[in-house]
Amino acid sequence: MGTITRTFANNITTSGVFKPTAFNNASFDNVTAVPEGAVEGGNMVLLSTQTASSSASISFTSGITSTYKEYMFIFNNIHPATDSVEFYFNMSTDGGSNYNVTKTTTAFGAYQYEGDSSNALNYDGSGDLAQSTGYQQLNDNGALGNGNDESLSGFLHLFSPSDTTFVKHFVSTVQYYETGNYSINSFVAGYGNTTSAINAVDFKMSSGNIDAGTIQMFGIL
Repeated sequence: MGTITRTFANNITTSGVFKPTAFNNASFDNVTAVPEGAVEGGNMVLLSTQTASSSASISFTSGITSTYKEYMFIFNNIHPATDSVEFYFNMSTDGGSNYNVTKTTTAFGAYQYEGDSSNALNYDGSGDLAQSTGYQQLNDNGALGNGNDESLSGFLHLFSPSDTTFVKHFVSTVQYYETGNYSINSFVAGYGNTTSAINAVDFKMSSGNIDAGTIQMFGIL
């Protein structure tokens, strides 16, 4: 048996499946495309990018379909025009005509003062919703400032929005610089209490416009 044949045989199991050792940089040299369906699970597909410019809100009213079981929204340097505000989101079942999905949520956060004199892991129930159709606050534990050194970044995961049997769960994590010179990591989770398909999502500030920043929507296979 030749060297090439032995090497090939050593990388296949007795059931005819390639072992992990069969794949390396050399085995994939000069690959320019992967056939559709060859790689499954975990792929993030960028569906839409919206950039704020003194925007009253940023809405995603298309692309949320049964094609993907999970959607991820990534926030990059969301900067408010107004000082001391909250960053909100809500969902719609009618393509964005109304953002009023009933939600039950919970939130907590960790903070560190810029001068290192105060820090804590904190639960603040004021950010929770209990069967409310109102917008959900994503920066819990403190208001977002509008200074040039103050902005918010993070993400929101929305699971199976097109499902018509179960409610719609979501989780969010954001990092932002609060008006009182605190760095805050905020965690929010909950569910939209509807079995109707969610087909639009809206983001806005509690007051004033979104001065700058981008929000990207990804579909996750």
